[in-house]
Amino acid sequence: MKGPALLLAGIVLFSLLDANSKLLSGQYGVGQVVFLRHAVLVPLFLLAQGLRPGSGGSLRTRHPGLHALRVASMTTSAACFFLAFRQLPLAEGYLVFFTAPLLTLALAALALGERVPRAAWGWSLLGFAGVLVSVAPRLGGAGGPLAGYAMVLLGTLAFAVTQTVNRRLRSEAGMAGVILWPGLAGLLVFGPLAAAGWVPAPPLDLARLGLNGLLAGAAAVLTAAAYRHADAARLGPYGFAALPVSVALDIALWDAWPAATTLLGGALVVFACVMSERARRAALPRPCPPAPSRPLEACAPGNP
Repeated sequence: MKGPALLLAGIVLFSLLDANSKLLSGQYGVGQVVFLRHAVLVPLFLLAQGLRPGSGGSLRTRHPGLHALRVASMTTSAACFFLAFRQLPLAEGYLVFFTAPLLTLALAALALGERVPRAAWGWSLLGFAGVLVSVAPRLGGAGGPLAGYAMVLLGTLAFAVTQTVNRRLRSEAGMAGVILWPGLAGLLVFGPLAAAGWVPAPPLDLARLGLNGLLAGAAAVLTAAAYRHADAARLGPYGFAALPVSVALDIALWDAWPAATTLLGGALVVFACVMSERARRAALPRPCPPAPSRPLEACAPGNP
């Protein structure tokens, strides 16, 4: 259970990061919040490298273009999620975010040339239908948070790009490229924005702004460690634990109870993502064990 336990711990920290950012978003702009997150995270990473040389893996790469794409997508997703949660409850934002596995499936087919079975596409459509079930009632009235949903969808797409690049760079394991390069880019991109709209923060708020860097770094490390102890097929369903965590935070911090349509849409999205992954894996060829332990026909793709 080490892999699932590490992933669940990372999910809780990511949820706390988003909740803390949402609490800060009323007083501080996206530039200041994200800049200070990286201003804490990057020095901590460099300190770890100094105390333990080589920790986090090598910074050398044969694919600088892919690293640049990952930096751009991670920077985009950080800004989009911050802007989205200004307007949306955490649970609704996470519900849209749960379409990330489905978007990653599509990008894997388009960018990596991976074969995606028809059943997986069908489940993907059901997942997006679940999102519509949840968000349509709120968009129907005047003043619906259309901009918030647009931001979280764009952030989710950027996250899916990040995941696709990670799959392409899976031979370059390590957290160095995942933390340092996006962190330096975040300082360069959000630094001018922070300076332009800087709001003096009292000590308590300054501590909370810095806490984002600790939460982001710890969550990234825990999530990466989880995949060293278990594969994606086993860990995938645990990712949806973010939904009850976000619902609990909405209730505890903002007294925002989820609507029935949000719960129904969430159930559809979770079910569709799980079934889509099962359909994809069922289509993969399976290695055959030595005869006569198993019939030869059992090795065919899709055979239960």
